[in-house]
Amino acid sequence: MTLVGQKSPEWKANAYVKGEQKEISSKDYEGKWHVIYWYPLDFTFVCPTEIRGFEEELANFKDDGVEVIGASTDSFFSHKAWFADRATFPKEITHPVVADTSHAMTKAFGVLKPEAGVAFRATVIVDDKGIVRSISVNDLSAGRSPKETLRTVQALMSGGLCGADWKKGDAFVA
Repeated sequence: MTLVGQKSPEWKANAYVKGEQKEISSKDYEGKWHVIYWYPLDFTFVCPTEIRGFEEELANFKDDGVEVIGASTDSFFSHKAWFADRATFPKEITHPVVADTSHAMTKAFGVLKPEAGVAFRATVIVDDKGIVRSISVNDLSAGRSPKETLRTVQALMSGGLCGADWKKGDAFVA
């Protein structure tokens, strides 16, 4: 299992990238802060709320130079069919979403729920030096806040001591 303060595992996987199948890897994110968030399954109920949430915050992540990558153990074809459903996803999903059918990436980060064969709701923040700075893992029923993930990244990037509910631009704890 990957731990905070450790080097992020290297990974390579197929992904849904703006409707196309593309191979992406950890090497594509070298020198960049990035967030990887896992969700359990396509065609479910909580997952689209998170995916839409990360998509809605994408410009704010990009303003801070942070890349966002989604991931599940579903296939590219499942992602493509689901993301085309405009009732579920009124706006296009533009950030990459890994199709980790081999579970290799999910296992490397220690976020696979083995008895279910799907990922937990996990979020990993990796800094520009490739070091894991934050890991958050929820069981399947509890969704996450993309805004809180952004706030956490901003706090980690700030270099200061950030108290509870700190927001970008706030004073540091002295």
